[in-house]
Amino acid sequence: MCLITFAYKAHPKYDLILAGNRDEFYGRPTRKAQFWTEEGKPNILAGKDLEAGGTWLGVNKDGRWSALTNYRDPSIKKEDPPSRGEIVLDYLKNKQTAMDYLAGLSKKAELYNGFNLLVWDHKDFYHYSNQNKKVSRIEPGIHGLSNALLDTPWPKLERANQQLKTIISEENFDKEELFKLLADERKAPDTELPVTGIPKELEKAVSSIFIKTESYGSRCSTVLLIDKEGTIDFTERRFKPGTTQVEGEQHFSI
Repeated sequence: MCLITFAYKAHPKYDLILAGNRDEFYGRPTRKAQFWTEEGKPNILAGKDLEAGGTWLGVNKDGRWSALTNYRDPSIKKEDPPSRGEIVLDYLKNKQTAMDYLAGLSKKAELYNGFNLLVWDHKDFYHYSNQNKKVSRIEPGIHGLSNALLDTPWPKLERANQQLKTIISEENFDKEELFKLLADERKAPDTELPVTGIPKELEKAVSSIFIKTESYGSRCSTVLLIDKEGTIDFTERRFKPGTTQVEGEQHFSI
């Protein structure tokens, strides 16, 4: 994922309301969200990066879920690191608590390029980044995560969080409103652009919630809802390269 806005225990019906976009090069092969059979029992629901074999957001039938974003800083890129997408997959295959899993991950986290990780295990919800090497318990409320640390006030995150707050103020909100939030193409003013080490024109191009460039952009949007009883509602919407035209949609209830 490259942008995630989510509400945790901030709604009368849902413990989690999450909306996120995955941004990637259009030419990178990807499989739509489905239950994986690679490991035998189809327990994991996620899309798949067919180039590296991992995923960016997934859930399993035990009710665990995880999501990952890259941390943007070209100055800290490593030579031939392992795929960050394997982390989400590994967590979903694991039976450890979220905290125990992160304790183990922290011992090898420096092998990877920069990342942020969200992990949920029914009881607990945490954020971890190998940039500040800190495990943070997620507090109830509305939060945002992009290519910096959790709740870094980038313009697109602040806009997404505010729109999410408005949407969920209605007890019976329309899920389609979350997809509209994720389709926002407005770019940040030059004076508000973050400085992450990439050229300013590129910083501008990726400053919108939904990104469109010639070769890179928002490939899919995902809405994940977990109600008070633990029922998971997972919807992935995929787009034709460089457009907001829907190419396909998958919906699952667990």
